[in-house]
Parts: sequence; C-alpha cells; structure tokens
Amino acid sequence: MGLEEGPLSHTEIISSSEYESDTETSAGSVLPLYTSPPPTSSSPSHIDSSPPYNMSQIDFHTIIRQQQEQLAAMQAQIQALLAGGVGGQEGRQEGRNGGGEIAKPQIFDGSSAKVGGFISACKLYIRMRMRGESVERQVQWILSYVQGGTADMWKENVMEELEAGEIEYETAEEFLMNLKKEFGGGEEEAVKAAELRKLEQGGKTMEEFVQEFKRAARGSGYEGRPLVEEFKRGINGGIRRKLMEAENLPASIEQWYKRATALDRNWRESRREEERLCGKKEEEGGAPKQKQRQNLPRPLV
Repeated sequence: MGLEEGPLSHTEIISSSEYESDTETSAGSVLPLYTSPPPTSSSPSHIDSSPPYNMSQIDFHTIIRQQQEQLAAMQAQIQALLAGGVGGQEGRQEGRNGGGEIAKPQIFDGSSAKVGGFISACKLYIRMRMRGESVERQVQWILSYVQGGTADMWKENVMEELEAGEIEYETAEEFLMNLKKEFGGGEEEAVKAAELRKLEQGGKTMEEFVQEFKRAARGSGYEGRPLVEEFKRGINGGIRRKLMEAENLPASIEQWYKRATALDRNWRESRREEERLCGKKEEEGGAPKQKQRQNLPRPLV
C-alpha cells in the first residue's frame, strides 16, 4: 500500500545553504518563516509530570496514625479524670496548696490511747492540704477516718445532728476538741501530768529539755502559772537561780524557755573555750592540768 502525498504546509524543509540564499532578496527583505501549527488538545502528551501534591501517600498515612494516637491518649486522660471523682478533687486541691507528701491519719476506733495522735495528724493534714475547704467539708473528712469500736455509734449521732442542723462547728479544731473530750477521758491527761512532774534537765542541754518538756506538757492540763512552776522545778538549779535573781523576771512560759536556753548555751560555750585554752597552755608547758581546771566555770546545776 503506497502512502498518499498530501498538500505541503507553509513551511518547507530546506538546507541551511538554501535558506541563507533564498531568504534574502536583492532589496534586502526577509522572506516570512512559517512554522507548523501547535498540536491540538487532542494530541497525546508523552511528557511524564509529577503528582499535584508534595506529600507522598506514605507520609500522609503516618500523620493520620500519629493524630489518632494523640486523640487516644487525650481520651484516656479524660477518662482517668472522670474516674478520679472526689479523689481527683483532693489531688487538685493538694496541687494548689503545694508541699510534699503529708501522711493521712490512721483509722480511729475510739481508743483513748490513740486520740492524741489522731488529732495531731488531722490538724497537720488540714493545715497543709485542706485550708481552702469549708468547715463542713473538713469535719466530714475527719469523720471518714472514725470507724469501728466505740466510735461508730458516736459518729452516727454526730452525723445525724449535723444533718438536722442541731449542732454547727465554727472550725475543725472545735470539732476535734469535742472528739477529744468524748474519747480522751481523764486517763491520758493524768498520765501526761505525771510524766511532766518527773522531768528534770540533768545533763541534757536546755534545747533538749525544752522540747521534752513541751511534749509532756501538751495534753497534761497544765497551763499558765502551774506550767511555769513545773518548768522552774525541772531545770538545773544554777540556771534557775540566775533567772530568779535577774531584774526582769520572765513572765510567760515562752520567756522562760528563751532565757533559760540562752543562759545554758552561754555557759556551755564558756566551758568549751576554757577547756581549749587550758589544753593549749598545757601543750606549751604550763601548769599541771589539775590546777588549771580550778579556773573553769562552775556547772549551772
């Protein structure tokens, strides 16, 4: 089958030499150059083009998976907060108040031997963790640790009175004092008072004796002048005489603590300094040690 020759386009293919000779005329004019028409839209394109987006399909799936994981983690956190209930509220309150871990009180069953420790633990926890709570909330929290033994009946009565509005506490400390009167009895106070009357300073420093005296005085029933008299009796005689001979006699128990501690500290520092100086003289060939010790300050006993 032969190919049919069709009409030529306006552009004829010629050699470069013919183009140079024929394009210029004698008048110097330039012959028009015609090119083939551009391909129509129906013509197939053989040029490979890149996809219309910069992100590969693998990266797109990775981002979707990461977003799904983040959503799952957020949903788990929300569920944990909802499940926390009251415990979550207490945790947020603790975060606002700051501080480290504070031990909660042990369950109180009404035993008179445990009432002092229970009250101290409640006071500390409320001061550190529940200062912003209402008195009603604080009292309810204390009652949640009153369980078993002889305390159950008392707890039920108190809760009924609170719900009926028959009693109302202005502070949590007032409620704890009521609890102490109910379960403390007179046994603990008598034990504390007897311990207080036996205390003596002896060879202890005044700081040590004051701390011991304060622990025994707490809950003993002693206060004011009787408490001062017991402290005067317990400290060493030398310190007591110096304080009694002072122009301004201590008025309160806190002043007795402070001034007695200062006297005891000064005497001990003076004694250490004299011993140091005596030891230095002895090394330099001074008097015998026994004679030098006669110059040491006398113990305040």
